[in-house]
Amino acid sequence: MTALGRMEKIPDLRDIWPHEARDFSNWLAQEENLALLGETLGIDMMLEEQESSVGGFSVDLYAVEEGTGRKIIIENQLEDTNHDHLGKIITYASGKDAELIVWIVKHAREEHQQAVAWLNQHTDEKIGFFLLEIELWKINDSLPAPKFNIVERPNDWAKVVNNDTKKLWLSFWQAFNAYVENIQDYKKNFSIKKPGPQSFYNLSVGNRAFRINLSISVQRKYIGAAIYICDYKENYGKFIDNKEAIENHLGMALDWTVGNKDCSIRAKLNADVQSGESAWNSYFDWLYKMALKLKAVIRQYGEADD
Repeated sequence: MTALGRMEKIPDLRDIWPHEARDFSNWLAQEENLALLGETLGIDMMLEEQESSVGGFSVDLYAVEEGTGRKIIIENQLEDTNHDHLGKIITYASGKDAELIVWIVKHAREEHQQAVAWLNQHTDEKIGFFLLEIELWKINDSLPAPKFNIVERPNDWAKVVNNDTKKLWLSFWQAFNAYVENIQDYKKNFSIKKPGPQSFYNLSVGNRAFRINLSISVQRKYIGAAIYICDYKENYGKFIDNKEAIENHLGMALDWTVGNKDCSIRAKLNADVQSGESAWNSYFDWLYKMALKLKAVIRQYGEADD
């Protein structure tokens, strides 16, 4: 008979993370651990800053959503929820103008579950609150393994971010590849990359300071194309100084987002990718043409060293 191990829950999180800021927040800030949280939520996140200032206080982690630029705050609590931290997440969300608020705790008390549910029901549909419990498990003498459990989430979030959505993302980008593979102007400027089941599709421009990001928002019904300025915040000024000329060149107003590490300049088009594949070709046409225009903007105004 095959021998099997026995799963055992580690009751005290502080046996592994004695201090929230020094231990847990530092652990969560690592790319692979933030990705694990993102997989649970259905969000691709990029860390902007730890202990990010909000007035005289600081939020544990400040991040942005890859592909949309939505601002995310993450507040950690290795104990039961309390009124103090509930007030903090609201204060931090306001201070950072965040659209996604993530509260990670050891145990969510019923009154705070109800409070987060109430916030999701009564705030703008663009704002979403997550309440998660974190657990640690091991099998026999194995290393402890973290497990995030969603207690509360934004209304209809499970319907929006699920396996069907991931299949939709993959199908969309596969069809995009098929659309552009015979467009010579596109192929001269960008390589055809293998798509993934993600809301975004990144394009290299031959300069490590910049990339072009194409994206889909199923929930908010738009497609986007953006210049990402990666760890070169000083170069953002070269674009913002020419904002009017750039927007005139593209023929539309743009979303200009400044983070602590990365900045983005995003064009959006109202688009419902769930309405049927018959509409996709028009979306593909807009995306590839906008990508070419954005690359021309980078060539004109971006001067970072390779």
